Amino acid sequence: MNALQQEWLALQSQHERYEALALAVKLAAFLATLLVLDSALALAVLALLWLQEAVLKTFQGRLGDRLLAIEPALKTGADAPAMQLHSDWLASRPRGAGLVAEYLKSALRPTVALPYPLLMLLVAFV
Repeated sequence: MNALQQEWLALQSQHERYEALALAVKLAAFLATLLVLDSALALAVLALLWLQEAVLKTFQGRLGDRLLAIEPALKTGADAPAMQLHSDWLASRPRGAGLVAEYLKSALRPTVALPYPLLMLLVAFV
């Protein structure tokens, strides 16, 4: 097995791990809705969990970008440099407001946003 194949396997494993972590954050949001008695505190916890999931999904997206860069080289057998996840990301890393915008964009993706607004409405009106 060459270095590019090893990198793909490692990244794919971590990509799936981030998915499981994001689901755990959603579960924590449901539990917070049920267990936190103070509405203001529950809304704050839900907002923090929503942002935390957005950060996790942003990190997962970076792994996915690298996986998509590796796959064509694996398919064609091309000689491509392995182990370049951080170097490639650093070369295009957004700064300051751009980084915050990247996290907020992740937060607004339907697969991330669901169920946070609904839980927040539930907490606010029940």
